[in-house]
Amino acid sequence: MAKKLLGKDVAQHMQETLEEKIAALEARGVTPTLALVRVGARGDDMAYERSAIKRMDALGIRVRQVILDADASQQALETAVAALSDDPDVHGVMIFQPLPAPLSAEPLKAILDPRKDVDGMSPVNMAKVFSGDPSAMAPCTPQAVIEILDDYGIDLIGKRVTVVGRSMVVGRPLAMLLLERHATVTICHTKTDALMARCREAEVLVAACGRANMIGADMVGDGAIVIDVGINVGADGKLCGDVDFAAVEPVASAITPVPGGVGSVTTSVLAKHVVEAAAVLNGVTIDT
Repeated sequence: MAKKLLGKDVAQHMQETLEEKIAALEARGVTPTLALVRVGARGDDMAYERSAIKRMDALGIRVRQVILDADASQQALETAVAALSDDPDVHGVMIFQPLPAPLSAEPLKAILDPRKDVDGMSPVNMAKVFSGDPSAMAPCTPQAVIEILDDYGIDLIGKRVTVVGRSMVVGRPLAMLLLERHATVTICHTKTDALMARCREAEVLVAACGRANMIGADMVGDGAIVIDVGINVGADGKLCGDVDFAAVEPVASAITPVPGGVGSVTTSVLAKHVVEAAAVLNGVTIDT
């Protein structure tokens, strides 16, 4: 039976470290502050917002909510983001995506100060991720995968790692972060020839394809470590991942559950990025 890689344990370890760094900042008169920008009232946005606020409150990070109506104009959104980017009391800005049509996030990437881009949407941060710059703020979900692997002491040096998913939100930046850990990385997707064979070769398999239960036992090599990034609603109405957990658990050596895995670490990564941004913006040196 596979070992469960539980996100709550990783989040707890991160919280202990973050509390020390927040205390160091507050001793210098800096209280880390996060702005959450939400347009409309999508259920998944609001659920994550509640989770993020709970995490920030537990750490003593201030949260400023900026909520616009679903029919807000592009200009109103850009004005709101520009104001937050210029506000010295705000250290991190997260914009919920996707935005309601016809709004576009592209202009926001140029408006937002990259130092406050705590969810890695800026092309500046993405370029840093792809170049291996340690000052990069990667998108929170791929960084959460790395935090789990690190916390559980999973050595990636030379390991065959397959990432199923090629999005700029998860798959591609995660591949770059894995390469920085000296893994041998293969990126696959739903149109990859012989996908099953490519997945079975992996010592570490990361599912980020956005299809419920797509990864079955026949796609997982014996003893592989399986990281499930997917968040889907199954036919039974319950949350499930991209991995068929019941089928894969007996084959894998370790696996993240859904819920309770990667998703539960993302808000801790968000908090970590806010703390790092607060230090950089205020010229404070802390061990990050």
